[in-house]
Amino acid sequence: MSARMLDGTAVGLAIRTELRPAVEAFTATLGRPPGLGIVLVGNDAGSELYVGSKLKSAAESGLRADLTRLPATASLGEVIAAVERLNASDVHDAILVQSPLPAALGAEAERHVVDHIAVEKDVDGFHPINVGRLVQGHWTLAACTPSGVIELLDRSGIPIVGKHAVVIGRSDIVGKPMALLLLHRHATVTICHSKTVDLPAVARQADILVAAIGRPAFVTPAYVKPGATVIDVGTSRVGDRALVESIFPAGSKRRDAFERRGALTMGDVHPSVEEIAGALTPVPGGVGPLTIAMLLKNTLAAAEQRFVKPATS
Repeated sequence: MSARMLDGTAVGLAIRTELRPAVEAFTATLGRPPGLGIVLVGNDAGSELYVGSKLKSAAESGLRADLTRLPATASLGEVIAAVERLNASDVHDAILVQSPLPAALGAEAERHVVDHIAVEKDVDGFHPINVGRLVQGHWTLAACTPSGVIELLDRSGIPIVGKHAVVIGRSDIVGKPMALLLLHRHATVTICHSKTVDLPAVARQADILVAAIGRPAFVTPAYVKPGATVIDVGTSRVGDRALVESIFPAGSKRRDAFERRGALTMGDVHPSVEEIAGALTPVPGGVGPLTIAMLLKNTLAAAEQRFVKPATS
């Protein structure tokens, strides 16, 4: 058996295409497009790539997107000041601070910065108030990557109601909101992490298995129930030749790509899982495009929440 590949690129494009009429309507009503402000601190290569894709996709969808760049030497106060300027902006409806922040800012920097983003402009749904709304089940803005996973499952015809979903990873960015979104869709949800006893056995119970730990090829067939849907959220840049050679055979397209580039983007799921899973997201081309699509969708939602009043009967 070979898993059905879930095409995140196609689903992401469909979401973005569906957004255009609503973006055009908002622009006609307000005299300006929905606006996204992105703050990028430092020069992390991966962050540069992600931000470039977000800016390009926003422009293609008719949104305004502006980038505030700060040097890696910026202080926490300077980052927060950039956020506060966007909070006060009349043309920016949504704010995203690109992660990760430079390590020199400290382990708690991201939490402090998120706490300063205006709740109504918190496009990623990370502010404590938005997290609380998600817990209670009446959110407007929820984390983009988990929201994209739900869209992918729905649009791929994969049922969630009554299924056992196992999420490997408990981060505030993916693991926790992913579990909550699945729970709100009436799945039975188990969250696993580094202290979970007999993790492969727990994971094998899943009808829907979500891997979000950032460890390349960690999830092997031993973790997967035959026929399960496996969602690979991981995106690690791997330059370790020994690791790549242990995973991909000589002559494979992925090995050839490594030889050309000197590195590969890999997910958390081992390629051999394709032989046991019922459905699987590839890396790249799986969850990544959905994260960007949901960022644009959340930007529009934030704009509409701020300015578009519901019709009265």
